[in-house]
Amino acid sequence: MVSTLPAAPWPASLPAAPTFPGLGPWLNTIGYAKDSLGFAGRLFQQHGPIVSLAAGGGTNFYSPLPDCPGTVIACGPEVVKQVALNHDVFHKFPLTGVLHRYRDRSDRTTGLHNFVVGLFGVNGLQHLQHRRLMMPAFHQRQIEAYRDDMVAITADMLDRVPLHQLFDVATLMRLLTLRIATKTLFGYDMGESGGELGQLLQQLLSMLGSLGVLMLPYDRPGLPFHRFLNRIHDYERAMDKLIAQKRQQANPAHDMLALLIQARDADTGLTLSQSELLGHIGVLFAAGHETSANALTWTLMLLSQHPQVASKLLCELTTVLQGTAPTLDQLKQMPYLDAVVKESLRIITPVPWNGRVLAQPTQMLGYDLPAGTEIMVSLYHTHHQANLYPEPEQFDPQRWFSIAPSPYEYVPFSAGPRTCIGATFAMVEIKVVLAMLLQRYRLQLRPHTRIDRAGFIVLSPKGGLPMVAYPQDGSFMATETVTGTVKQMVHW
Repeated sequence: MVSTLPAAPWPASLPAAPTFPGLGPWLNTIGYAKDSLGFAGRLFQQHGPIVSLAAGGGTNFYSPLPDCPGTVIACGPEVVKQVALNHDVFHKFPLTGVLHRYRDRSDRTTGLHNFVVGLFGVNGLQHLQHRRLMMPAFHQRQIEAYRDDMVAITADMLDRVPLHQLFDVATLMRLLTLRIATKTLFGYDMGESGGELGQLLQQLLSMLGSLGVLMLPYDRPGLPFHRFLNRIHDYERAMDKLIAQKRQQANPAHDMLALLIQARDADTGLTLSQSELLGHIGVLFAAGHETSANALTWTLMLLSQHPQVASKLLCELTTVLQGTAPTLDQLKQMPYLDAVVKESLRIITPVPWNGRVLAQPTQMLGYDLPAGTEIMVSLYHTHHQANLYPEPEQFDPQRWFSIAPSPYEYVPFSAGPRTCIGATFAMVEIKVVLAMLLQRYRLQLRPHTRIDRAGFIVLSPKGGLPMVAYPQDGSFMATETVTGTVKQMVHW
């Protein structure tokens, strides 16, 4: 629990984003919500690695607690390490953030108890217990079994890639990872029918960052929050049906959901309740689908704009695989593929922020912060610090053969006790898809393509990523006229 002692004063010496007379901190909150990376980047450049979202506090972007003294945005390995290792001080809350506080408002808001809660919604001993129950689903033996599903689904999806015509790579990657997620999570491939559930999840995640939902959280017809609750009801009904079907299966299955239903703590006999299953499955579905899809999309964009990197990667793939899908052992034999994926996750971090709430008064980088303060740690800006990664906006996989960043300097999957439980799964999935796709196709951006970043929880290209596929011929070439905010993140 967060301390109930009288709130300490907001540190007057803490650097802050300027506020405008008559508008208070609201304009800052809106600016941060619209383009968190650009907004925070300007503040870090001006003030250093820790900044208040508004002078004197008074903002609340993430914390669902009733009293939030203010928002601090911070970056850098010292901050990442402090947050990662002090699990009992820096509490985590569901991805719904401030909306989670409305979960008991009415019968229609009860879905907020479960939606994308999972490991994000538990702290302390409960987090440790739940993580222990979930670990068997991500054991090395399970990853080996999941690999076969990844290969089969990827092969089927690659057969559908249209040649010599414009198509949206982001949509393709989203459907591909959706199918992999449903197969590994539920034990069967939803195929095209799974697209509806994936689209529903995508809508909900997009709504989480909507100013209309956040600023007008009223359940009135016509308002965004009303539509948000409708979609949560649809999502929970679909998930309840899937869990019921899994419970009724006569033969034990070995997909993630079956393993979570069967999970029992050997010492305490603890199992996951229906509500907890809903929370965990939602998070695993979202993370295993949306995050990997965007990681793949950004990587394919980066490769299309860096022909020398793409050529070198293709050489490694064809030498080791000779046109086949990679085994887990073969993935270990391709260091340049590993470097490409690591560099992609560094330069365009798919999950750019790590939100926490102080459970007690805490000092960070020399500033005394009161209990209840929400801390937004930028993993993205940590990855773009020049003292850690020289020329940080250059996409340079070769750097990974001469650097060995600490677990707090390179954090695409967070760090410490809350390191992403599906990190190994995600890395295998991304590498398998890239290895199979790049041996078969060369993807090219059209001239004058505009690529803008979008999203807060997960970073994606706004409006998708239109590209043209050609049979792989090794004729890589960059498209020089690409524009948009992507050029702020990557220089080429």
